[in-house]
Amino acid sequence: MSRLTIRLRLTLAFAFAMAIVLGAVGAFLYVRLGDSLQEQLDESLRLRAQGLTALVRDRGGGLSADELGPGAEEGFAQILRPDGSLLASSGPTGGGPLTSRGETSRAQGGSFFLSRNTLPGLGGEPARLLVTPAGPVIVVVGASLEDREEALAGLLAQLLIVGPLALLLSSLAGYLLAAAALRPVETMRRRAAEISGERPGARLPLPEARDEIHRLGETLNAMLGRLEAGLARERRFVADASHELRTPLALLQTELDLALRRPRSHEDLEHALRSVAEEVDRLIRLAEDLLVLARADEGPLPLRRAPISAEDLLETVARRFATRAAGDGRTLHVAARSDAPLVGDGLRLEQALGNLVDNALRHGSGVVRLEAENHDGRVELRVSDEGAGFPPDFIPHAFSRFTRADEARSRGASGLGLAIVDAIARAHGGVAHAANRVGTGAVVSLTLPAAQAPLAVPPSGSGAPPSIRLN
Repeated sequence: MSRLTIRLRLTLAFAFAMAIVLGAVGAFLYVRLGDSLQEQLDESLRLRAQGLTALVRDRGGGLSADELGPGAEEGFAQILRPDGSLLASSGPTGGGPLTSRGETSRAQGGSFFLSRNTLPGLGGEPARLLVTPAGPVIVVVGASLEDREEALAGLLAQLLIVGPLALLLSSLAGYLLAAAALRPVETMRRRAAEISGERPGARLPLPEARDEIHRLGETLNAMLGRLEAGLARERRFVADASHELRTPLALLQTELDLALRRPRSHEDLEHALRSVAEEVDRLIRLAEDLLVLARADEGPLPLRRAPISAEDLLETVARRFATRAAGDGRTLHVAARSDAPLVGDGLRLEQALGNLVDNALRHGSGVVRLEAENHDGRVELRVSDEGAGFPPDFIPHAFSRFTRADEARSRGASGLGLAIVDAIARAHGGVAHAANRVGTGAVVSLTLPAAQAPLAVPPSGSGAPPSIRLN
């Protein structure tokens, strides 16, 4: 059954349902006709019994066979004594009483109907009897059921002929209807077989009717759009990654070629090795960043969640960049105005904040501020500087991969730092946001959900919000 086409399965299901309906309708008609014919027969027997009863009472119980009525075609009748013996009879009744002594005694209590599968004198035909008390005697009237049986047999024969024919015609109609209903699906299937990555923008044709197939086509077209966009992002990602890898590899090749071209002094070789080490470090960072983003594409980043103090987190990041900031003549300012605890991966959050501080030191100027603040049950971690800020057209794409605000200024940068910040924020159930400060400078923030219960954080030495300056 599972190997059949949907069209055939629908046709078989429709045929099965129609067979049940036709069978039920045929059975209803058969039973209803039988009941109707029996009701008519019973009514005719009742009318005849009433007439004979009135006649018997007028004659005082004595009637001849001629007075009981016509023969078998119109039915038959008998007059019985209370002991069940035959008094008078008409029609082919076989010469004996039609009821037993017990049935005759039962008639004293009122009229009732009897059915006989066969009666003597009727050639084995079934019959219907009505036994009625009429004063001192019992009146029995009856009629053959042959006409009723013939009518039911004729109806059954017609149903056995018309039913299969109707089932065949309805199944054929069901097949054609299923074919018409599935024709848009077949059209979409053929178009889907033609769609490939080399033909972007191709979509499935939609039927004019706003039905389930139309909605299915819309859903599939939307899915194709998402897949196409994802494929474009993957291609762009691979192209950008190849470009980023090519630059440090080319520099490595150049440095090595120059070092091996002619004899060099110790200082020249040391300078070449330092340059090579810088490019290797850049390759390592780029590979690590790509690995983080690849994991983020596969699903939420794996996190080792633990209680974290926002103040300790900012101070740890500030200490990591203190020497670099001092060498550049820059200042790191930490201000944790948040007593709300965090539950997250400390190493991932340090990585995100470290990327922001690195960007501020690399592209900004002035004081770099690391701040934490509560906002309606969420903790906002901010890193800002006093530089020129982001170009306005860069902010909407700040967290896109391989996106740089200033290519000339971003030499040595891969354009993945803010993308990693966004991935880490989303993995923690938060969001990253980039903007320019009022006046001057850029600010990037991570808004993360706060923990439900406060952490046991050692109290600071003063009542003011904890703040340190590293020069």
